[in-house]
Amino acid sequence: MRHTLPIAPQFYVTAPQPCPYLAGRMERKLFTGLQGDEAQLLNDSLSKQGFRRSQNVLYRPSCAECSACLSARIRVADFKPSRTQRRVARKNGHLDRKANAPWATEEQYALFRDYLDSRHADGGMADMDIFEFAAMIEETPIRSRVVEYSAPGSAARDLAAVCLTDVLDDGLSMVYSFFDPERASDSLGTYVILDHVEIAREAGLPYVYLGYWVPGSDKMGYKAKFDALEIYLGRAWQRLRNPETFAADEHTLSNDPIAEQVARITLPDSMTRRD
Repeated sequence: MRHTLPIAPQFYVTAPQPCPYLAGRMERKLFTGLQGDEAQLLNDSLSKQGFRRSQNVLYRPSCAECSACLSARIRVADFKPSRTQRRVARKNGHLDRKANAPWATEEQYALFRDYLDSRHADGGMADMDIFEFAAMIEETPIRSRVVEYSAPGSAARDLAAVCLTDVLDDGLSMVYSFFDPERASDSLGTYVILDHVEIAREAGLPYVYLGYWVPGSDKMGYKAKFDALEIYLGRAWQRLRNPETFAADEHTLSNDPIAEQVARITLPDSMTRRD
């Protein structure tokens, strides 16, 4: 009988570049490819260990100078919206929600461009054209959905917000969301998160993954406003008790060497055992 050895994923590190969240810091990422029959299993496993997906790549911050970027998720069963969040939910409750296969449209791209030009004109995605946008939406080897929110009853679909969402074995991962900047007063970004909590609750999924929370970063501060928030810290998920008093570790020696980080990553059994 012929036996084969499953190929374990290979991990790499990006070159340092200026951090988009904390001034004066340099960013570096640990990443691996996401492809093949084991892609869903790998995404499920590494998402629980602080990784995020971007197209067919899984990555996690691995900066040499600090550990400020912390993966964050909402524990659905314990989540209770604040008074402000309940008001946001009521204000946007009229919007129609539609979950589609990951397919990019011109309407999505037009909204995406308006969003970037208004809020992130100097960001890393500022020059993304429609083909790159389509790749971001469509190049996914796992279970993904494009969740659209639109005004009901309009002749042409009036998109208010869009979220690219991955379906994990233990929750929903909000890969990227954007919304109509002219409706800033509607707090659509908050509403999309609240609605994903409801989607997860209805599906019996325990978590909604929000990406990275970065203490001290105005861009990422909104995530700490959500109740029942957990952060991945010290190789374990921990309840975030008081965001205002939380002190991120920005010491030069706060991160272990890359080889040690990779050695501690847990892979699915099918990627580590001999058949």
